[in-house]
Amino acid sequence: MAPLADRMRPHTLDDVLGQSEVIGADSALRKAVSAGYLPSLILWGPPGSGKTTIARILAQDAHAEFHSISAVSSGVSDLRRIIAKAKENKTRGVLTVIFLDEIHRWNKAQQDGLLPYIENGLLVLIGATTENPSFEVNSALLSRCRVYVLRGLFLEELVCVLESALVDDDRGLGAKIIFIAKENLEIIAQLSGGDARVALNILEAAVSSSAEKDGQISVSQKTICSIAQKTHLIYDKKADEHYNVISAFIKSIRGSAPSAAVYWLARMIEGGEDPEFIARRLLILASEDIGNALPTALVVANACFDAVRKIGWPESQLILSQTVMYLARAPKSNSAKRAISVARAEVQKSGALPVPLHLRNASTSLMKELGYGKKYIYTHDDPFAKQEFLPDQLVGREFI
Repeated sequence: MAPLADRMRPHTLDDVLGQSEVIGADSALRKAVSAGYLPSLILWGPPGSGKTTIARILAQDAHAEFHSISAVSSGVSDLRRIIAKAKENKTRGVLTVIFLDEIHRWNKAQQDGLLPYIENGLLVLIGATTENPSFEVNSALLSRCRVYVLRGLFLEELVCVLESALVDDDRGLGAKIIFIAKENLEIIAQLSGGDARVALNILEAAVSSSAEKDGQISVSQKTICSIAQKTHLIYDKKADEHYNVISAFIKSIRGSAPSAAVYWLARMIEGGEDPEFIARRLLILASEDIGNALPTALVVANACFDAVRKIGWPESQLILSQTVMYLARAPKSNSAKRAISVARAEVQKSGALPVPLHLRNASTSLMKELGYGKKYIYTHDDPFAKQEFLPDQLVGREFI
């Protein structure tokens, strides 16, 4: 028997939960398909958000022949086979849809191989990816596709999916008498991280692991937690969500929101982020966003970085937490960043302007004859003497 998650796949767009912005009754995509037009498109979203299911239903509603391949295990030979079939279909007036899962794993040459067949209408491409298409899909291919963003399911939507599986006699677990408290369904939903597939897998495993008594299966919280020992976190250290979380982390500290900052820190820790990476970002932030508003912030951040290196994991999470709270509560100033940015812009604009003669070091007799160091006033001899330290062309210019 197929796994519960596979058996419970929706068969119509109306049955798909959580993606009304993309496939709702009033969505542009839904209207296009209803009118008999299915464009090439890319579905971008986290695991378990319904990319494969939506692709199948769209092809079904467009009365198209559906071919599914994975970019991990397929190549040009698979594409040629589908193209040959598509040419046969075209003579019969049948549309051919190629579903390319994990499209970001195909290289440029492989992706380019799709272009002519999409352009001449032989194939309709539906690509699926968990990565940002802007970075992972060739611009030429991307320009010929519409990108639709899917989201992870909310807790109440996941609970609805689980409840449906419990009462469905044909595809789900409805043939059995199962008792599971609503709060335990919510725990499964929380543990799944927005992934419907994970939620159904946990439910199926929990039911299978629970003893049957008097014809009824009772699923306890203990059983659920033993199966899902760790929260299913969407945090791939090389993927897009990595950058989303670190962005939220930095912006929370910059915005003086310590609670939010510690939450995002916890997300990175639970996701397996390198603690030195986190400490390095705190070190940068201490100058970029706090600077001379509290100069000791840089000292604290540097001490944090050194301590994380010395102590290692898991104890260094305490040092990171302490530093994050300190930096979040510190006064903020980005004057250091602004000053160097303005100064660099001027250098790029005006080039290498000559150093004024009085500021040059006269290390030889020839240099003295040329006027190097002449009229320079040693500041310690006359602290109040006025003299210019910028090139002549920038006299009076302020960078701070």
